[in-house]
Formats: sequence, structure tokens, C-alpha cells
Amino acid sequence: MAASEVIERLEQLIEGRVRERPEGSYVTRLVDGGEPAIAAKIREEAAELCNATTQVDSAHEAADLLFHVLVLLGIRRVGFGAVCGELERRFGTSGLAEKAARRSP
Repeated sequence: MAASEVIERLEQLIEGRVRERPEGSYVTRLVDGGEPAIAAKIREEAAELCNATTQVDSAHEAADLLFHVLVLLGIRRVGFGAVCGELERRFGTSGLAEKAARRSP
């Protein structure tokens, strides 16, 4: 399965869980906790990724982090395509210049 297909399927699953809120769903539990709880989970998963010591652990922790980011984006109704569009917009621009431009009025 292509990476884009995995993301699309995961987004659809999250969207359905956010909408239907099935009992026993981890996504439902995250959503019930609200954005602060999801943000805390994202921070936790980011730390675990930073502390991963092997390629396998890194992939596992990155998957956990991406999943929780997709849940947060899902409740905000921001599709991963919008994230990819923003990344594409930044191609050819220095990261330092792009960040400085966001600070400008």
C-alpha cells in the first residue's frame, strides 16, 4: 500500500470515529479529552520519538506521533493534504527565511 493511501485510509477512519464516537474507540477517548489532552499526547509521543534509539523504535514512535497529529488535525477539520500543500509551498525556500517571514507583520 502506498504511503498516501495509508494516510488517506487513516484520515477516513479518524473522521468516522470523530463523527460517530463509537464506544471503546481510542479516537473517541482522545476526542472526549479535548484538544489539550490530544496536545499532551502529541508532546509525549514527540519525546518518545526523540528518545528512540533504533530504526525500528524510531518508525514505531513516528507512527504514534503521526497518528495523534492526524487526530488533532481531524477534529480541527484540517486534511493532511493541506499539510502537504504547505510543505510543497515551502520547497525552494530556506527554512530560516520561511520562519522569519512568518514573524513579519
